[in-house]
Amino acid sequence: MAHESIVNLTSDNFATEAEGVSTPVVIDFWSEHCGPCKMLAPVLDEVAAEIGEAGKVTKVDVMDQRELAMKFGIRAVPTLIFMKDGEVKETKTGIMMKDAIIEKLNSLA
Repeated sequence: MAHESIVNLTSDNFATEAEGVSTPVVIDFWSEHCGPCKMLAPVLDEVAAEIGEAGKVTKVDVMDQRELAMKFGIRAVPTLIFMKDGEVKETKTGIMMKDAIIEKLNSLA
């Protein structure tokens, strides 16, 4: 079960939930059939619990939201995109550790 503050992004809510916020945002592009994605999910739950209002954790299911995956050129999952003020600041493919994700979000604050 995902942390209650994690937002599932769609084409409909992307502009307001990811691009239109002033806090740092991490977007997890994932797929249900991806083993590493399943390993990353609890890490992102912990990140969401720790950062609180200082940042935002979001997820995009690449199978359901192909337009968003194409928009960001996602070729592998999991891919984490870090945004601030609607601008992509960094992209990482693969699993990241909790502390590295939190450090990156804090550096964008």
